[in-house]
Amino acid sequence: MSSSQFEIIYKDHFHALHSFAFKLTKNKMDADDLVQETAIKVFRNFSSYREADSFRNWSFTILRNTFITNFKKRKRMNIVSVPLEDLNIECQSSVYVDANIYSEKHLKILRAYIENLGDTSKEPLKMFLNGYTYKEISIYLKIPIGTVKSRINFARKKLKLSYQTTSKPIINLHKVA
Repeated sequence: MSSSQFEIIYKDHFHALHSFAFKLTKNKMDADDLVQETAIKVFRNFSSYREADSFRNWSFTILRNTFITNFKKRKRMNIVSVPLEDLNIECQSSVYVDANIYSEKHLKILRAYIENLGDTSKEPLKMFLNGYTYKEISIYLKIPIGTVKSRINFARKKLKLSYQTTSKPIINLHKVA
């Protein structure tokens, strides 16, 4: 079949395709995009269409499969289709700190424990607490990222153990997910 035959058949079924797309997407813009993407696929594969088959059923199947594929992609990518104004965006610190950390006594104790750490653990931990990423720490200290993570984890465990043996824990040095 030629492209003019495709155009004639497609125009006859455009409104039905659009209605079906709108039922699936429940959004006019998404429905328009879906119909357009379907039209491209139908045109590319028009040579495989047999005149004995129903064009409507054939094109609806392509539209439905395209919708399902796109839906799965969005789900995998966690794409949110909500206007930005409707989202309640909350900024969180990358390090969770309990409220009682701000007492000067606890800060002095914590600083003392950090200073008592070995140099190999102290430097990466201090940089991490100052907001540097693992990669930045790795580059600055010229050590592999895995080593940086290991040293920070070791320092966290040692601080936690040291503080728990003397008083109640005041800080959670693990990153918030």
